[in-house]
Amino acid sequence: DDEVSWPLTWYMRQFPGYVDHEIVRDLDDPGHVLVISHWSSREAVETVKNRYGHHPNVVLANQLATELRRRWIGTRVEDTSTSGKEAA
Repeated sequence: DDEVSWPLTWYMRQFPGYVDHEIVRDLDDPGHVLVISHWSSREAVETVKNRYGHHPNVVLANQLATELRRRWIGTRVEDTSTSGKEAA
């Protein structure tokens, strides 16, 4: 899915504190994706959210979405269960 990930990767790398991201595609609805971005600190992501929240790309993405994006900041929870399971 380079048509989605490459432009996002290029764009996100411009921001101080950006580490990487994951794109998860819904198996039942391929048009639905979840983007999880990783940042070096909470301050870095808050700065980007505040500075670029009204960027034309963000506004367009919100207009195209069937459900408005909900943003929240979290931390990774390590999975200690048996590997090989699909994400849900």
